Amino acid sequence: MDFSLFYFANDSRASEANQYELLLEGARFADRNGFAAVWTPERHFHPFGGVYPNPSVTGAAVAAITEHVRIRAGSVVAPLHHPLRIAEEWAVVDNLSGGRVGLSFASGWHAADFVLRPENYESRKEVLLRHLDQVRRLWRGERIPLVDGVGTERDVAIFPRPRQLELPTWITSAGSIETFRGAGRAGAGLLTHLLGQDVADLAEKIAAYRTAVAERPDADGWPGHVVVMVHSFLGDDEEEVREVVREPLCAYLRSSLGLLLGAQVNGARRIDPAELAEEDVEFMVSRAFERYFDDGGLLGTVPKAERVVARLREMGVDEVACLIDFGLPTKTVLDGLERLDRLRELSAVDRIRPTN
Repeated sequence: MDFSLFYFANDSRASEANQYELLLEGARFADRNGFAAVWTPERHFHPFGGVYPNPSVTGAAVAAITEHVRIRAGSVVAPLHHPLRIAEEWAVVDNLSGGRVGLSFASGWHAADFVLRPENYESRKEVLLRHLDQVRRLWRGERIPLVDGVGTERDVAIFPRPRQLELPTWITSAGSIETFRGAGRAGAGLLTHLLGQDVADLAEKIAAYRTAVAERPDADGWPGHVVVMVHSFLGDDEEEVREVVREPLCAYLRSSLGLLLGAQVNGARRIDPAELAEEDVEFMVSRAFERYFDDGGLLGTVPKAERVVARLREMGVDEVACLIDFGLPTKTVLDGLERLDRLRELSAVDRIRPTN
């Protein structure tokens, strides 16, 4: 089981002098201690995740200060961009990092983001797969035909050439089993999370993904790669950790709730959060907090987190992406990374066993 660090901050550190201190110091820690990757997202026009509008920019910053850790986008919202720009920008980061880049591609989930490319909103899932294919081809050095400003068709390639011959790719899913299967059919890894997703169904969805991977004619024994993002903060006393994370995690969940309810994720009915009574919102946030703390995150002590990792392993998860920037003070998070590294070490030597 690999461990990585994942960033998707609420606007909780806006008052801090350096909003990116946790990203940079966390990346240095991950690089020194054998973590697999550092993931940064793409979010626009909202405090939830809004300090990360371009993962290639944050990826370049991480590349400049690290030597070993992989640098990944979690995720590039492919329908918002031309595939040439995606391939060009990340080829630069691949060169800066010495060939450590990987991208997860997302279709986008909030209509407001598509002020950048409104024409792609309705067909965003199809555009995602088309752009994934084109970026992969460009990465390999192929040319794609495009029409220039005077109507002439040109075969266009990217520069600089990336260091890696093949681009490691994932597809991001908020929980739709069809997206899991689509990632498998595309020969990509899968990045998912536990926000608004039933944990009990995750193993079934992962199995569907693995089946789709195996059915590809060019699978060649590759089993796929599943990454699950989980909220993470570990301490020495479970109840003390519960109280430390309660306020920031509830604020984080409250902010994400407004987006999830208004975005029709996985075809759910759109709900305007402003129409909900405050007590209903607080009830949902409170229930979500208890579920995440008790069952859905690496929250509490190392022994408690070992059980969560064992369960994820049983489900077929290959990598745990530890979301660490959900509102705690930067120093508190950095001080807690040693315990997260201890958990990683236990997993690396296979001392975490499934429990009945």
